[in-house]
Amino acid sequence: MGQSKAWLAFGPECLLQRVIRIVGEVVDTDAIVVVAAPGQECPPLPDSVRIVRDPVAGRGPLQGLAAGLAALPASVEVVFATATDAPFLRPAWIRGLYEWLGANDLAIPFADGFHHPLSAVYRRATTLPAIENLLRQDRLRLLDLMGTLRTHVVVENELRRVDPELASLRNLNTPEAYVKALSDAGFPAPLP
Repeated sequence: MGQSKAWLAFGPECLLQRVIRIVGEVVDTDAIVVVAAPGQECPPLPDSVRIVRDPVAGRGPLQGLAAGLAALPASVEVVFATATDAPFLRPAWIRGLYEWLGANDLAIPFADGFHHPLSAVYRRATTLPAIENLLRQDRLRLLDLMGTLRTHVVVENELRRVDPELASLRNLNTPEAYVKALSDAGFPAPLP
């Protein structure tokens, strides 16, 4: 994309600010942690949002999830994990995933033939040790957690009950996807 997705303008706010605002409609902001790369600047965020640094560069989202889980207060038992580039995330999506978790350790969406571990809910007490074990084995894929945790795979027809278009799964991996998302949201594209 040429720049940090966290800073991409999306209407009156940056992408990271937007995602935190949406998550904050469901989760208290002092239970929100942003995991940033070493040296990565973040846009202004609510004071209660913690920013932690990924302790080991190059180990991907699994290491980032571990850093985020470790930074949360012990009172936070269940965590929604998302990426920065989810501008159409819906509060009902997050609430639904919390409900679908039930007695499991992971509630993970499955749509369009893919599991979506960066739009999932994790039980902190079981997930953090499982991640640490995977990292010790140099297994860096988030999906490897599915084999170690009690997992509820939330299928598409369930997901569509809370988000009929599955907009919560829409991410911005190309400049074209970013411009299209801005247009779909009614925001002007940034000047080149």
